Amino acid sequence: MDGARTSANDGGWLDRLVDWLPTTPPFKFIAARILVPIWAWRTPVKRLEGGPRPSVQPGDNVQRMMNLVMPLKDKSAVGRALAALAIAQNKDEIYAGLDNVGTVHFARFVIVADNICMFSVYDGDFTNYIRDFIVTIGSVFDAVVGLVEGGDKVIPSAEHVDEFIDWVHDHDLFQVSDVATDILRDQEAVNGDLGGGHDDLRQLPRQLILQLNVNRNVSLGSGYRAYPGYSAAQVRQRFGVGW
Repeated sequence: MDGARTSANDGGWLDRLVDWLPTTPPFKFIAARILVPIWAWRTPVKRLEGGPRPSVQPGDNVQRMMNLVMPLKDKSAVGRALAALAIAQNKDEIYAGLDNVGTVHFARFVIVADNICMFSVYDGDFTNYIRDFIVTIGSVFDAVVGLVEGGDKVIPSAEHVDEFIDWVHDHDLFQVSDVATDILRDQEAVNGDLGGGHDDLRQLPRQLILQLNVNRNVSLGSGYRAYPGYSAAQVRQRFGVGW
């Protein structure tokens, strides 16, 4: 009995030590500066693309998120002021254009540190959504994107439609899946493995850390819906009040 009690106590002490070690500054330093770079060298991963995952289920294509983060060329208060001015000078066109986008959506512009961001929630297809923006407020986007690193090559947007769509998609944050093991399937797919994937949760922390090593800005989850799988357009159609 005494031997069993001692063994149990040792196990509890060891568990507490293992739980405590990751909270210590030396461990954090070693993990961030040594361990992760070694993992990244031994297990290279590709940066996963932004935006929500494609889905054939209509209910999965409502309230989709776009988290567009665009690094400003001028990373100073003046640069941020110019970005704010570009939005303010075009506010009337923005309001009119957003009302006429042929997609149910909610959108806002935000300045976060050295980035001008557009965060929106929309229904339907991403490509069609951006095409609607080019038609309705393309000149506003041109004014904003002209202040952003690498933006000059895709403006005017009306003359570079496909390039502009790809550029926006590249600046849309990667959305970490709601289902924990989907990060494994996503990474396998981008590395060329189109099989069923695996669900070994023991490999998840390393895979997620490695993805966050190459994808510094991400969106957590696919959003939390306020209505059950129907767009406002579908509801209006069923009520017989048109689009």
